[in-house]
Amino acid sequence: MSTEAPAGNAVDALQHPPEAVTPWFGMWDAFFAMSYVVITVLLFASAGEQVHRVVAMVALTLAVPWYAALGRGAMLQPGRVPGRRPFVFCVGLFLLFTLAVFFDLAASFALFAVVPMLMMSLATAPAIAVGMLANLMPVIVVWIDRGTLDRAVLAVLPTSLLGIALSVLLGLWITRVMRQSHERAAMIAELRRSREHAARLSREAGVSAERERLAREIHDTLAQGLTSIISLVEAAETNFAADPQLARTHLGLAGRVARNSLAEAREFVAGLTPPALRESSLLQAVRRQAEGLTEQTGMRVDVTAEGDERALPMVVSVVLLRSLQEAVANVRKHAGSARAVRVRLVYGADTVRLVVRDDGPGFAVRDGWRGFGLRGMQTRAREIGGKATVDSSPGKGTTVAVAVPLTREADGR
Repeated sequence: MSTEAPAGNAVDALQHPPEAVTPWFGMWDAFFAMSYVVITVLLFASAGEQVHRVVAMVALTLAVPWYAALGRGAMLQPGRVPGRRPFVFCVGLFLLFTLAVFFDLAASFALFAVVPMLMMSLATAPAIAVGMLANLMPVIVVWIDRGTLDRAVLAVLPTSLLGIALSVLLGLWITRVMRQSHERAAMIAELRRSREHAARLSREAGVSAERERLAREIHDTLAQGLTSIISLVEAAETNFAADPQLARTHLGLAGRVARNSLAEAREFVAGLTPPALRESSLLQAVRRQAEGLTEQTGMRVDVTAEGDERALPMVVSVVLLRSLQEAVANVRKHAGSARAVRVRLVYGADTVRLVVRDDGPGFAVRDGWRGFGLRGMQTRAREIGGKATVDSSPGKGTTVAVAVPLTREADGR
């Protein structure tokens, strides 16, 4: 026979909500109430003295508020009720039952309610021990009343022994039912916490993704535009005295870049299509980017298109345009000695590729892209099933390639 704590003790660490047990516990309340009514009727009909019957009924009646005040909470949340309330309740219940049985033997029928209360309030082993003692009370009362161990006592003994056996079986059954109920309640609570945790992670992932998107957009629009403006203004300052016409040209370009950046910022805030793609194709937007690089740096930029040019899903065009802008910004910032840049836009049957190659100084490509712009380029391509790569080495220039599949998934994003 197990001596473990009953029902709730085994799963108390999971902190199941008490409301998960409350619905079915109403049946126990009804059972206890019915038991009280039946025993009261039996006491009224018993052949004992009236005073004794009244005392027995008062003792059993006092058990009702005792159960409501202390016992019910101990049964609903075994192992979690503070202090010694379960122990105090069981001691008081046993004393009230003993008092009722001593004054009227008919009160022994209260065992049908007392034993379940004990089993639901205490650990299994002490509950069975107290239940066995309660079942022996009728024998003890008859023994005391008769003053000797005669046939009357022996006649009550089998009933008490049968009651003990039933009490043990009933106690084990109640313990098992309560354990299963509390385990189900714990599983429900755990599922609820898991859902809340998943929802919280989903919200955090959404916030993180949105922050990443905003950072990429700001880097690819405002940051690059401001970098170009600063470079043009510095160039104008340098040539202001020696070549005023060239300085004015730089300032004019800075103004145009500023207006374009302002338009990009407004469209970015509004969440609309980039202005460069609103009324033109991707190839035309690529050529305008190339012209802007030539005007700002004097580099020769060649743009070629291979395959049949056609309309692309907007999400594909945006990814390729932003990738080109990042590649051009890197050429302007890091490949100042480059003389020529070649841009290829390749239209395949199910893929579109953008290749940007410069003849600048190049650099050593290490595992993991450290630049935010390059990481953003890779992330953009990966989000629609594409791939971005960088091939470079010192003295051999740099090649940036972005390949994006033309699939339904990419079209629908």
